[in-house]
Amino acid sequence: MTSEDDPEAYIEAFERHAILTGLDKVFWAGQLGALVVGKAQAAYRPMPRDEARDYDAVKTAVLYQLEINPEHYRCKFRAKKGAEERRPRLLLQLLPDLFGKWINLATYDREVVVDQIILEQFLDNLEGHTQQWV
Repeated sequence: MTSEDDPEAYIEAFERHAILTGLDKVFWAGQLGALVVGKAQAAYRPMPRDEARDYDAVKTAVLYQLEINPEHYRCKFRAKKGAEERRPRLLLQLLPDLFGKWINLATYDREVVVDQIILEQFLDNLEGHTQQWV
């Protein structure tokens, strides 16, 4: 994985390839660890050996190091989309995907989700000095 790669797309492709080639999951962590570079490698390298054998722990550490988390998806969901992403079909695929990664509806009930979105929109519409106060 290079710094140019989309980390999630890379990991998804890695997992699919590992499954399709029949690679036993006990080897996934070591394989992924050998393929990552830069900040992702900085997450893998200091892991204790036992933890570095656990694929889910490695994947979590890499994504954490690259700041791929709910806040990342919230920002992407709220951000102005580029010309390519504004095509209606693509946008209709992109928004639910980003929303689902931002807010896990299995974890939160509807009321919590609604409150979060309304609060965020409320803050976004306030003047800068008022936002800091709230």
